[in-house]
Amino acid sequence: MTLNPFHLSQSRRGFVGLSAAAFGSIALASCGGSSAEDEPIDVDAQNVGAMEDFAADTQFTATEPIEVGILWTDWPEVPVEDTWKIFDHIKELTNVELKLTHIPFSDHEEKRSLLISAGDAPTLIPLVYTGEDSPYVSSGAVVPMSDYVEHMPNFQKYVKEWELGQMIENIKQADGKYYMLPGLQEVSVPVFSLVVRKDVFEDVVGSVPGTWEELREGLRAVKEAYPDSVPLADGFEAQSMLNYAAHAFGTIAGWGFGGGFIDAEGDELVYAAATDEYKSLVEYFHSLVEEGLIDRESLTASNDGSGAADVGEKFANELCFAASGSSGTAIEFAQALNETVGEGNYEVSLIPPPAGPAGDHVEPRNFWHGFMLNSEITRSENFLATLQFTDWLYFNPAAREMLRWGIEGETYTKAEDGTIELKDGFAMESYNINSGAEVDINADLGFATFPAESTESRSLKESYSTPEFVQYIEDVLSTRDPRDPIPPVPLEEAELEKASLMSTPLKDTVDTATLQFIMGERDLDEWDDFVAELEAAGMSRYMELINTARSRFAEANG
Repeated sequence: MTLNPFHLSQSRRGFVGLSAAAFGSIALASCGGSSAEDEPIDVDAQNVGAMEDFAADTQFTATEPIEVGILWTDWPEVPVEDTWKIFDHIKELTNVELKLTHIPFSDHEEKRSLLISAGDAPTLIPLVYTGEDSPYVSSGAVVPMSDYVEHMPNFQKYVKEWELGQMIENIKQADGKYYMLPGLQEVSVPVFSLVVRKDVFEDVVGSVPGTWEELREGLRAVKEAYPDSVPLADGFEAQSMLNYAAHAFGTIAGWGFGGGFIDAEGDELVYAAATDEYKSLVEYFHSLVEEGLIDRESLTASNDGSGAADVGEKFANELCFAASGSSGTAIEFAQALNETVGEGNYEVSLIPPPAGPAGDHVEPRNFWHGFMLNSEITRSENFLATLQFTDWLYFNPAAREMLRWGIEGETYTKAEDGTIELKDGFAMESYNINSGAEVDINADLGFATFPAESTESRSLKESYSTPEFVQYIEDVLSTRDPRDPIPPVPLEEAELEKASLMSTPLKDTVDTATLQFIMGERDLDEWDDFVAELEAAGMSRYMELINTARSRFAEANG
């Protein structure tokens, strides 16, 4: 069984700021347009179905039935069923019927762009990360949500309560508006880190490593105690481990490389891969390969987003004792160890990303995926009702609890202290809760799918998490320091196209050389040659474009 199909397969996208997807889809998106963009919009008059007294933390119920089209991404592990209760229940609560337009997960970004550019996208476009609205700004294909958040009281309330205001400012596009609303997270911790055999490290080393240098020393000791092992693995083509390690080295890498630029001294942004900090990161992982402490195959074998399958097998057979993963990975490893080592004979933990030369830094506080609205909705008499409905669906606490747990009193109960438990007969297999029960609220009823991920309070996040992950959240929040976010660099349409053309060969050069250096296929003495290759690929021209956009945004927004 594949655990956490939604949480695991998408989590890597959450690390991208100015996303490669946003660069890459400009050619597709720029040809689209909206016939609504030049027509006057009076949202207060387009109020059919809207509630007069709609407020934060209240139930939205349309005053007359309406339909809202939604772009639904189909995961192969959990196909949509006609019997799913979630859509009927949403209609019962809100008087809104969701009409699904299906696209496959395998190429959902491309399919989404094609639908938007052709004018065929439904009203509600979910599974959108910050930066992915960029290609649709100039065409007018999506709604400038910042113009209408005054009608979305739940969004406003939780942005303020969770102190996310500055982060919202940072998602503005070049025109000073933002065109997507992100999923809001009361607390933000890295989804991926190191999953370790805690009992082995405590037995062999005395403690779980807290820094990358301690990890290297610990791996040496574990290797000596288990000579047949290669104690560390990634399983995500090095992209996961480089991402969460990079912050402690003062740089960005792997899944988190994004547009490739970071802060430097002064006001200038610099290309991360050309810095001494990036070189230090590469040298560290090269040393692990050179000493036989990290599984080479796990750095190169392709994977489908859930990690190389044999890492779990090696973990189960005590050939690996630390690997990249999430809370779901820790569950998978534990289940595998039950079959080999035996339940109760091991302890598996997701630990905070180790500290490094740059300190105890982890990734900046993050949003999660949110949504855009097709601009055609601005012509509809139901525009205000649609704003209210999406505000309820994405940001109302009761709606968020429903999307995760189902129907209170039917699929779950909630105690006075807030503790939530599934009722007998119901399981959430993706989180190994009541596993084996007759009805899986995810696969059989449609709850706990990707819409459930977007906005979460800390208590909701912890309600379905294992005690180990709840402890991980506390450990990260109390011992690690989130980096400041990379300054916003909203690009204008022509700049986006240039950036796409310029960033792609640079990123290709970085990806190839980084792995070559780490694997020992290229001598580290050639680092200066690598930087020269970046320069030849247009690094300076690219950074001039980025810094120009950065300066313009800073001047316009203070």
